[in-house]
Amino acid sequence: MRKFNIRKVLDGLTAGSSSAAQPPPPAPPGSREPEIAETLQAEHFQLCKTVRHGFPYRPSALAFDPVQKILAVGTQLGALRLFGRPGVECHCQHDSEAAVIQLQFLVNEGALVSALADDTLHLWNLRQKRPAILHSLKFCRERVTFCHLPFQSKWLYVGTERGNIHIVNVEAFSLSGYVIMWNKAIELSSKSHPGPVVHISDNPMDEGKLLIGFESGIVVLWDLRSKKADYRYTYDEAIHSVAWHHEGKQFLCSHSDGTLTLWSVRSPSRPVQTIAPHGKQLKDGKKPEPCKPILKVEFKTTRSGEPFIILSGGLSYDTVGRRPCLTVMHGKSTAVLEMDYSIVDFLTLCETPYPSDFQDPYAVVVLLEQDLVLIDLAQNGYPIFENPYPLSIHESPVTCCEYFADCPADLVQELYSVGARQKRQGYSKKEWPINGGNWGLGAQVYPGIIITGHADGSVKFWDASATTLQVLYKLKTSKVFERPRARDERPSSDPADEDPFAIQMLAWCPEGRVLGVAGVAAHVVVYSFCGQEAAAQAPPMLEVRLFCEVNDEGSPECEQAPPLPTPVGASSPQPPPLQSHPSTSSSSSGGLRDSTPCLKVKTSSLKQPPGYQTELVVQLVWVGGEPPQQISSLALSSSLGLVTFGNCDGIVVVDYQQKAALLCLGMAELHGGSDPHRREPRSPRKSRQPSGAGLCDISEGPAAADDRCKSPTSVKTQDRKFSTRVASDIAKMSRKLSLPTDLKPDLDTKDAAVSRSRSSSVTSLDRESREAISVLCFCESPPRRAEPAPAPCLWAGTTLGAVLVLGLGLPPAGEQRRLQPLTAAPSGPVLRLKGAVLSMAFLDAAGCLLPPVHQPWQEPSAPEEKEEEKSRKGRPVSVSPSTSQEMGESQYAVICSEKQAKVLALPAQSCAFHQTVAESSFVLRGDVVALGAGACLACFCANGHIMAFSLPSLRPLLDVRYLPLTNMRIARTFCFTNNGQALYLVSPTEIQRLTYSQEACENLQEMLGELFTPVETPEAPNRGFFKGLFGGGAQSLDREELFGEAASGKASRSLVQHIPGPGGTEGVKGAASGVAGELARARLALDERGQKLGELEERAAAMLASADSFSRHAHEMMLKYKDKKWYQF
Repeated sequence: MRKFNIRKVLDGLTAGSSSAAQPPPPAPPGSREPEIAETLQAEHFQLCKTVRHGFPYRPSALAFDPVQKILAVGTQLGALRLFGRPGVECHCQHDSEAAVIQLQFLVNEGALVSALADDTLHLWNLRQKRPAILHSLKFCRERVTFCHLPFQSKWLYVGTERGNIHIVNVEAFSLSGYVIMWNKAIELSSKSHPGPVVHISDNPMDEGKLLIGFESGIVVLWDLRSKKADYRYTYDEAIHSVAWHHEGKQFLCSHSDGTLTLWSVRSPSRPVQTIAPHGKQLKDGKKPEPCKPILKVEFKTTRSGEPFIILSGGLSYDTVGRRPCLTVMHGKSTAVLEMDYSIVDFLTLCETPYPSDFQDPYAVVVLLEQDLVLIDLAQNGYPIFENPYPLSIHESPVTCCEYFADCPADLVQELYSVGARQKRQGYSKKEWPINGGNWGLGAQVYPGIIITGHADGSVKFWDASATTLQVLYKLKTSKVFERPRARDERPSSDPADEDPFAIQMLAWCPEGRVLGVAGVAAHVVVYSFCGQEAAAQAPPMLEVRLFCEVNDEGSPECEQAPPLPTPVGASSPQPPPLQSHPSTSSSSSGGLRDSTPCLKVKTSSLKQPPGYQTELVVQLVWVGGEPPQQISSLALSSSLGLVTFGNCDGIVVVDYQQKAALLCLGMAELHGGSDPHRREPRSPRKSRQPSGAGLCDISEGPAAADDRCKSPTSVKTQDRKFSTRVASDIAKMSRKLSLPTDLKPDLDTKDAAVSRSRSSSVTSLDRESREAISVLCFCESPPRRAEPAPAPCLWAGTTLGAVLVLGLGLPPAGEQRRLQPLTAAPSGPVLRLKGAVLSMAFLDAAGCLLPPVHQPWQEPSAPEEKEEEKSRKGRPVSVSPSTSQEMGESQYAVICSEKQAKVLALPAQSCAFHQTVAESSFVLRGDVVALGAGACLACFCANGHIMAFSLPSLRPLLDVRYLPLTNMRIARTFCFTNNGQALYLVSPTEIQRLTYSQEACENLQEMLGELFTPVETPEAPNRGFFKGLFGGGAQSLDREELFGEAASGKASRSLVQHIPGPGGTEGVKGAASGVAGELARARLALDERGQKLGELEERAAAMLASADSFSRHAHEMMLKYKDKKWYQF
């Protein structure tokens, strides 16, 4: 018996007249007890983060393990990124999210110490695939400013803001009672406080001598054994860093006036030499002209040449506008290497980890604000290494992102082959020197591709197979357009913006290898893949006039290119470039811009290199002085040869093979006479706000909205010119919608406002003043109830929840397909949902997901073969589990909106299942995906919940609070894909991947790479006979005897607080986890047990021999005295 549901009753009251006015149809198959066996259950779902790709956002610290060859980067948000060989990366996060101020490796020990801005020290265990914190130490009364951990030492020196130095045992993570107080270190050498500790290091040749640098310019050489200062060095400029010569007789200081001072250890009165790398050296011994501070300096020696002095900063103040530089001084040569971004930190990679030996540097790692650069010091000209990590995601700000899992196997190789030709030249010929760790071996490896669209109009394809990410191919869509002229040379009536080519959305057919790109300037570019270079030609262009005037009564008047709204076709292919309208011809009515696109397509021939080649450029044109509205939805079909897009004015269907527009309908004519809703704005003002497909709650404010409503003549009388208004309409608004909002502090409060709970009447799209097309989908389904046979259709969803169907008429295949016109006609609305429609998908009668119909891609080898191939191509094919079934069988349409999801039984078009997805919040992204042998609906809500529903019954399978919406970047980039994978842009520079599949979570441990690998520490440098005889070599120090509790006593309990970490227990020293670690431990234990058993066997044999000897001697003694009397002894 059918259950009564009050929600369905209320739904019926709000549905369109096409469904509400008719009596309820007979119960469809889906309304009875489900006859489809659904394979997915709740136990198949589990949510967890997998890997994070990209450049660490807002970096702050850098460290390198010279033995393990592992690089660590800390950020201002408390994150850690560990890099090994290409493909081995790891992301960690401190719970406090405080900035990382310094990192120190326990070299070749599989551990890392991080110092945070909240005065905590953390010990990380790197011997497991997911590093974890073993211990934490919180300083309660002093601020931590600098840390130093000597090589092969377990005692960490910690400098504080008060100028004191504390010593921490990193094994137990406890504080020693040995303290170096600032007043005892300087004594009477200064009348004021020396400032915070900015440097600590031990003498390379004497571990008992500690060099302490204070910010004010005082440097102290402290004797750890005698607990007093040996020498004090004073300079009248603040110190930023100190570096030792490997012999321990000299050290180099960098100062705030752009100078370097070289000091002799035994001459504290004055520096041996003062160097101004970028300043003018004055005569008569005067100080050089002041320059910018030298923030860091490193002093590295070589066996066969002059030492290297490498520094950052120190440029002259008169170099205005010069980019940040790294200076490399080698002998008499000085090389100034300009960087694209500010330098955060740098490290010199050397051949030996021992500070007392010749360093022989071979590379410099430079951490920039938005890049990581590795410079080769061994080659002339200091070329950089080609970076193998995926750190160029943010090369241009990411505006949109799509994820495609389980792509065709040969597609990744094809994209890699064409992308390899795009690589730059001039890199170092050496291999990437950061090569620690081992790759993971996962059984779940499938080809996956991530596509990112960027603000400069570029599109990047990334190989996302397994847990790695590698750039495959880059496409520049801006090549087909003319570059806008400079702002000062441009007439005030021309559109202008800093990012006129920004990508707004993508549509891709992996099987057919056809790509559609929609930009912020209301343009769509269609690309088709070809592995060979094509003949140069001008980009084919098509201009479309789409405008819908909304009057006060609410009756729409649409202007389209004639003959509309009847279907249009071309008997022969139109010439590729249509005539563009010059602005002079459209200025007759008061100088209003009309019938011109926002961007100008190049008329000259363009090279078509292998890869994605331009098929057609479609542009919406200005109408009556008003710019075209932004495109809010995009879809294409490789089998039909069609591309469609829509906005708040209507919908356009284009045949990119015939280069002709098939359909251009306004919103009113799309609904037809059956629409019960009036097409009028919600406010009295006739505003033309662009649609953003669910992200339109970001705006430039009331002033910007009023600007868009004014006529061009009224705008000209204001300070803001017409070009600025156009720019706001076309791209600045889209930059709020599409570009990273984190780079705009004034938008943070607006972004955060989206995460609040809202009712269905104020969702992000319901606040649109006009209805817009929010989603489009090509499929083969019954276009009408009276026509049960599946046919090519176009389903459309709007921001007001309406779902409509357009029937498509195709000519016969082959040559006639390119000559005869196609037809497209609306079939009327199907149903209405609450909130904006977000996604659509179709299931067959067995409940299996029907993939989009596509035409398999084939590489034509010659023009003749291309013509023959086109003639051989038949009807569209679809790789579906149900291709062998009768096409007349029933189907299911799955439709998800911001508030609810519905499953329609086709061809009856009746609601078989219904589910309210979000009541107090709203759905940001909803996708129907394949998981295992079944399919599900995956949703991400604004309140941070990730949900999954079975299909077709819409039973809840997963509901986990994952990440609340804090900015629009997450909403813009979050996407689900097959095999239980998802991703989003967690920062402007990083992509976070996650999985909601139980199987993927179980296999994740094996897929991750190993950071720590057993490596023998290099041998210490040979002291030589004479150095060993006369004591000239490095002197060691028994720190345990000096800093232990027996010698120094206990530390103050109120000074620090010890916090056991979640990654281990007390006394555990970096126990390895994972399969490899457990096997190594078991093998070691087995060897130890075998060795002990062998020793035991030897001792038992010795005891047996001893017992035999004793028994023999006793027997002989017994025989000897057997017959003797007692008095004979």
